[in-house]
This record gives sequence, structure tokens and C-alpha cells, in this order.
Amino acid sequence: MDIKNLKAELLRQMKDREKGNLYHWTQTNFAYHSNRMEGSRITPDQTEMIFEDQTFLVEQNEPVRLDDLVEVQNHFRLFDEMLRLLNEPLSWEMILEMHVILKRGTSDEDKPWLGADQFKTVSNQIGMINPVSTTPPEQVEAGLAQLLEEYHRVGHPSFPDLLDFHIRFERIHPFSDGNGRIGRIILFRECLRHNMCPFIILDQNRAFYIRGLQEFDREPGYLRDTCLLAQDQYLAAAEQFLASIQSRNQ
Repeated sequence: MDIKNLKAELLRQMKDREKGNLYHWTQTNFAYHSNRMEGSRITPDQTEMIFEDQTFLVEQNEPVRLDDLVEVQNHFRLFDEMLRLLNEPLSWEMILEMHVILKRGTSDEDKPWLGADQFKTVSNQIGMINPVSTTPPEQVEAGLAQLLEEYHRVGHPSFPDLLDFHIRFERIHPFSDGNGRIGRIILFRECLRHNMCPFIILDQNRAFYIRGLQEFDREPGYLRDTCLLAQDQYLAAAEQFLASIQSRNQ
């Protein structure tokens, strides 16, 4: 598949706000799975209802966290902003703005140590069992600046370069919350920007993804294979949607 065509279709469909297409499928699946991996209880059907017409049907006796609802909407906005700025080089200012969009209107905005417009002020880690240590708060800006400088120096990154960036970003873990979702949307963005098929890590593959992050130094194949599977899944969906467009235009 020509990834430039895929990119153009995503941008066109975002502008036209069509439904039942690749953009629609990507938005709902990306928001559902990426948020679900971080503990959201919003269902696939609820995610689609929110995207399509801003409605929300509560399941019987099932409590809903307001933050979960807000972050679904915010993820839709984050995806759009990512597409709009696709031609801009990645910067730490852009990454910080991504986080602001994701966390806007959530309860985290009211907590000084969890502010959406700042990097973390309290140490954190990845996972509770076999945790991965992350960069101390006072070293985040320098670490992120170095990561971006080295990444841009590559010029035309390969798929392994993108995975290396992702693992290093997650180990910096620059925010108090939202690091996984920001890291995954950056990975989607940079694949698309550099004409590689983007992908969405599905919630059912969360355990493999986390193991990939934890074991990357010892065995990078865990993360690579998980991402390649996700890439194959996204490519299959994209080809199906784009083929239907071609058949309609003939």
C-alpha cells in the first residue's frame, strides 16, 4: 500500500467528517484501545456513540468515571491535532501540547502535581510487578531534549528507530499520567510522517506490549513483534476501507 495515499485519505476524511470510513474506524479504535489499556471502563459501543453524535448510554448499574468520558473526547481531539501538525517536526513543545489536549477538563488539572501543562514533579515507574525505572523529574526536560536531538539526527528513521524512540520516551515517562497514550500517538504519527504503516496496539495485546517495554534491553523482539502484528492488523483494515473508496469511484 502507498502510505502517502493512506495519509491523504485520513486528512481528507477528517476535513469532510464522513462516517463509516478509515478515519472513523481509526478514531474510535485508537481512543477505545489506548484509553482501555490505561484502565478506562468506556466500552467500544460507548466510544463510537461519543464520536458519532456526542451521546452516551450508561450500562445498567455500571458506574462511569467522568475522567474516562472526557479523555475519550480528548483523544479524538488529540488525533485530529496530530494529523493537522503532521508536517511539523516533533518537538518537546508539541509533546507537551499533546498532553494538555489529552488531560484538558479532567480532575488532574485541579491537582498541582498532576498539571496537564507541565512535566512530572514526582517520580514514577512503569508497572507495579517487575517495574521499569524512569527518568527523575529534574532530568526530564534534558532527557527529552537529548532524545529528540538524537532522533532528528537520524533524518529518515527506520521502523527499529521508531521503536527505539518509543522505548526511550516511555522510560523517560515525562508526565505524571498519560505517558502511554502520548507515546503511542507519537508512534502512530511518526510512522505516518515517515511513510510507514501506522498501527494501534489493541487492549487484548496489552500484556505483550508491557512485556515488550520491560524486556526490550534483553529481547527487543517482544515489542517489535507486538507492533508488527498491530501494523498488519491496521494495514488489513486500511486496505479494506480504501478498496471500497476505489470501487465507488470507478
